[in-house]
Amino acid sequence: MKFALLVAIVAEDLEEKAIEVARQAGAGGMTIVSARGTGAEEKKTFFGLTYQGSQTVVICILEKKLSLGVMKALTEDLDLKTHSKGVVFTVPLEHLAGIDMRQIESFAEQIREEI
Repeated sequence: MKFALLVAIVAEDLEEKAIEVARQAGAGGMTIVSARGTGAEEKKTFFGLTYQGSQTVVICILEKKLSLGVMKALTEDLDLKTHSKGVVFTVPLEHLAGIDMRQIESFAEQIREEI
C-alpha cells in the first residue's frame, strides 16, 4: 500500500469546514496547526501595519488514491480555486512508521468499496 501526506493550508475561518470535508471524503486522523502567512502582495492596514492573515494547516497521512479524493473534495467544497482561499497538495511518502493498524485496515476497506 502506498501512502501520501496531504497538506491543506486554509484561512482560519475555514478550519472546521476543512476538517469536516476531509472526514467525509475518507480522512481519519488529522493534525491541525495554527499558522500565519503573507501573500504575494502585502496588505496595508490601519496605521501602516502589515496584516498577516491567520491560517490553519491540516495535515493527514492517507492511502495514495484516497488522498486524491480528499484533495478534490477540499478544493471543490472550500472553493480553493478562487481568491487565494487556500492551497492543498500531496507529497508521496517513501517510509512510514507508527501508523495505527486500524487506520491501514480502514484504508484497505475504502479501496475495496471503490473497486
